[in-house]
Amino acid sequence: MNAPPRKKPLGELLVSQGIITSDQLVIALSEQKRTGIPLGKLLVQLGFVTEETITDALSENLGRETVSLANMLPDNTALKLIPKDMAKRYKLLPLGFDQEGKTLVVGMADPNNIVALDQLRALLKGQFVPSPRLVGEGEVQRAIDQFYGYEFSIDGILREIETGEIDYASLQSSDAEYSQPVVRLIDAILADAVQKGVSDIHIEPEERFLRIRYRIDGVLRQIRSLHISYWPAMLVRLKVLASMNIAESRAPQDGRISLMISGRPVDFRAAVQPVTWGENFVARILDRQRSIVPLEGLGLADDNLDLLKLMLARPEGILLVTGPTGSGKTTTLYSILSHMNSEGVHIMTLEDPVEYPLPLVRQASVNESAKMDFANGIRSMMRQDPDIILIGEVRDSDTADMAFRAAMTGHQVFSTLHTNSAIGAIPRLLDIGVLPDIMAGNIIGIVAQRLVRRLCPHCKETYQADEIEAKLLGTTGYPILHRAVGCGRCDNLGYKGRLTIMELLKMDSELDELIARRATAQELRKTALSKGFKTLADDGSRRVLDGTTSLEEISRVVDLTSRL
Repeated sequence: MNAPPRKKPLGELLVSQGIITSDQLVIALSEQKRTGIPLGKLLVQLGFVTEETITDALSENLGRETVSLANMLPDNTALKLIPKDMAKRYKLLPLGFDQEGKTLVVGMADPNNIVALDQLRALLKGQFVPSPRLVGEGEVQRAIDQFYGYEFSIDGILREIETGEIDYASLQSSDAEYSQPVVRLIDAILADAVQKGVSDIHIEPEERFLRIRYRIDGVLRQIRSLHISYWPAMLVRLKVLASMNIAESRAPQDGRISLMISGRPVDFRAAVQPVTWGENFVARILDRQRSIVPLEGLGLADDNLDLLKLMLARPEGILLVTGPTGSGKTTTLYSILSHMNSEGVHIMTLEDPVEYPLPLVRQASVNESAKMDFANGIRSMMRQDPDIILIGEVRDSDTADMAFRAAMTGHQVFSTLHTNSAIGAIPRLLDIGVLPDIMAGNIIGIVAQRLVRRLCPHCKETYQADEIEAKLLGTTGYPILHRAVGCGRCDNLGYKGRLTIMELLKMDSELDELIARRATAQELRKTALSKGFKTLADDGSRRVLDGTTSLEEISRVVDLTSRL
């Protein structure tokens, strides 16, 4: 009788498949001894592998079927069978039933957890047989919060502060020991914002009340109003979290908050500003998981994606990403860096401040007190033998001069610039003080972009365009378009999520010659259009015609009136 094949330890399996090196395994194992964290989780935290890779490797090793929760909607009946606290304790999620309706399919981070399976069988009382599937740990924690509803009761904590009575339901749902209610209130607000996909949290004192607003899909929405008496204690807690001076109330302060939410690290860039009725607090949510997307996930048209990849293939020169504040420039640059990131290239960044840590990338923050501004920082980075340099922003002549010097000495340089269009970057650089001769031949290309809200797929309605709308879109005939309506799934806004619209200007010898002789923006535009350049308006029209967004939304961020 043959013995069953020996299951390889996870680390050994990953090394044998060439996914990690033996050095990386040694590092992870020594960290595991120190922290006691499971090896798979540590490898993800160290940036050596993705969670999907670990799940696939475990699936092969355990002989279990894997399930991705990314695009899955669990059955409501199945969700009601298992309480949330049990789902969180054992990291499992009921997904649905088999065709005969006798087996309950359950996604589990550890399908071999005998205690969890016994508890499940006891709960189901023989009505259904649990059938485990392997899912990623972070994935299952996010899905539990998403599908069970986030039950950290802000109302319960507020009631506790007012009455002095402990809200035990709130405590149980938070899975935490009892702590000071203001501490839990701040944790609840920050966690709630992350769950709702918020980009910024505004906490604003008025004369007699406190306003809390979230920026969702680029638009501010008031979420709650609290009595002003809550604010002093809340502000102290926020300052402590952000490592600010709690005794200073007359000067602006900046800080950073790091929390673990839904099993993943989330950072907040915090800023306090003294205003009429006290101190105003704003936090930008830096959720690495949401913000670093693959190049293919930016939503570019196929020809634009090919054009961008062609630009990135050029070995030296500067690529500029332009657009107003909040148009997703940093996300695009990080996507580009992630696309190019490998052990074969040395990437360095200089940012103000570093927003998302990236594995393999050497990242530095601008530090005025240490005399590390953009120009000095680039000068210093040039001595570090980089292949690719990312500069947070070209904002003055010194930074521009050093950025172009780096591009001329054989480096790929990426940066952002505040202009309204790709062609508008040329006069802006001239205005900063970059000479036309320096620009010509050293710019790889210019990307201009905007973020527009995506129509809610559940409630958008169709209608036929009229004559003016057809002209604005540049179409012949009267196409079928979509508009926002509003339903429960999109909070009656009609929109859910955002997408990028882009224009890509690839430089060539003809455009370089026009720049060298200081041609007007009109001449540059005419030449670019003759070579197939597609404007923001063109890309926006494409998104309206394919039903992804509305004409009204595109008109909010791009001027289409020139087409009339």
